[in-house]
Amino acid sequence: MTDGPERIDSLPPLPARPAEAHKGDFGRVLVVGGSGGMVGAPALAANAALRGGAGLVTFVAPETIQQAVATLCPCATSVALACDADGQLAVDAVRQFARAAATADVLAVGPGMGTGRRQRDLVQAAVEQPRPLVLDADGLNNLTAVARWPKVRRCPMILTPHPGEFSRLTGRPVGQIQADRPAAAMEAAGTWRADGPDDAPLVVLLKGAGTIITDGRRVRVNATGNSGMATGGSGDVLTGLAAALMAQGMGAFDAASLAAHLHGLAGDLAGEARTRQAMIASDLLEFLPGAIRTHLSS
Repeated sequence: MTDGPERIDSLPPLPARPAEAHKGDFGRVLVVGGSGGMVGAPALAANAALRGGAGLVTFVAPETIQQAVATLCPCATSVALACDADGQLAVDAVRQFARAAATADVLAVGPGMGTGRRQRDLVQAAVEQPRPLVLDADGLNNLTAVARWPKVRRCPMILTPHPGEFSRLTGRPVGQIQADRPAAAMEAAGTWRADGPDDAPLVVLLKGAGTIITDGRRVRVNATGNSGMATGGSGDVLTGLAAALMAQGMGAFDAASLAAHLHGLAGDLAGEARTRQAMIASDLLEFLPGAIRTHLSS
């Protein structure tokens, strides 16, 4: 008989922030995403990475929307990906991404990026490189088109699917997943991790009421958050926050656990102040400092 998974209830502390530190000490996050009609998604993720304590944040977006995204996150730098005459990502876009990724500590890929051949190639390049990766939204949808992705993975990875995205990744019906969320997430995380390199952890953060965080061996059920967070862009904030914590030196499981907690706590604070009905994703950015302050004082 084998032991069951280790249930983790405690939360890790926030990364230390020494008084004599400079911005280079708190990590460089590269956010990759955006497409026509999805300008806000990479901006939300980039701003969340900054709010989460990352020292430097750069976003990578198609040149057709790069300036629009920049107006929404003035504290981030940016890289414009080449597009063809139809406004779609050009062949050189993947090489541009690879050059930008080489200067980052952590990648956050997927918010609003859309799906297609070039996006799939970009996601495959992200999975095959060695830097920690947070993959969300269309990053996950494109991942389903990458052949044998668990075997070609070389990076520590946090996957942040909602049940529909998790269903596409696993081939299991949503109803079956929701019937036993911890078991479904643990099984997938264990299988995907076993197919990859031994020194590169893989964590599944299955979003929803009672978000599940697991690496297949340990599991945590998040207790913060509310239904007001069921709004477009909320997941983009979580993506940026998780990437920021990893950039500051946290391991994948701890970063995912603390990001889910702080994200949900910001949602709880926003729900009290704005009501759950009136909440929007950018409220999470506004209330994240309060969530961090609460965690620091607990």
